[in-house]
Amino acid sequence: MTASETRKRLFCFGLGYSAGRLARSLMADGWSVVGTCQSEGRRAELATDGITAHVFDGEAPLADAVGCLAGATHLLSSIPPPRDGGGDVGDSDPVLALHGNAIRAAKTLEWIGYLSSTGVYGDTGGGRVDETSPVNPSSERSRMRARAEAEWLSLGAHAFRLAGIYGPGRSVLDQARAGRARRIEKPGHKFSRIHVDDIAAVVRASMARSEPGAVYNVCDNEAASPAEVNGFAYELLGLAPPPVIAFEDAVKTMSPMGLTFWQDNRLIDNRRIKDELGVQLAYPDYRAGLRAILAVEG
Repeated sequence: MTASETRKRLFCFGLGYSAGRLARSLMADGWSVVGTCQSEGRRAELATDGITAHVFDGEAPLADAVGCLAGATHLLSSIPPPRDGGGDVGDSDPVLALHGNAIRAAKTLEWIGYLSSTGVYGDTGGGRVDETSPVNPSSERSRMRARAEAEWLSLGAHAFRLAGIYGPGRSVLDQARAGRARRIEKPGHKFSRIHVDDIAAVVRASMARSEPGAVYNVCDNEAASPAEVNGFAYELLGLAPPPVIAFEDAVKTMSPMGLTFWQDNRLIDNRRIKDELGVQLAYPDYRAGLRAILAVEG
């Protein structure tokens, strides 16, 4: 740990699953972390890890945003846009709508980041997309995400377009143990994923090589169908996998939210995080990631 690292301070809007893992990684290297969370219970949980958090519901601003941001060298937002676009925030990103002026006035910030989604690309019929591909969201939720991302980029933020996130406590292994991991097969339809610790690695690499306004696709090296991934999870657990279900049959019992999961089909190109940021993924595919999770969980 260098002397400069001891002076680094991250303020994170939304200390959830991904941002929380990043925070703990930075703290291990001497950073201080402050941020927001959604509940008093979560604030108490973060406090046990030495993280000071302020409750922020996305509708009312922090009581002293300027004071909260004082001394922050890095700022990350992982808060998604509101689902309904209602309230005083409307269609704007809730963090920028309520704290944009305070962020712009913060003189110590060296780096700003925003956790976005690969959903902003929309459906390409299985075609490959990289960071230069058009933003063409196909759902209202993704359209709001794209608008929020654009707001952050105009502020000089770094945008991280995340694929499906998994990690300890949030993986298909949990679903398989509970007997809920269905093996749905839709020919030609694959999904990209990213282990939560590799997200932290990518964000940290960006912090070390700041390029305001840069966009990064964050996914592993191998897109795969849910049937393939779920089958591997059952195999790891030594459980008999359920039969493969054709998408045409599975769709009959899917919720509207579940259907949106299958709405877009695209392959995500992740070369920029490796070529420009020098990231070496700890979990380059779902097999490595799930094996590691199982080892941690015992």
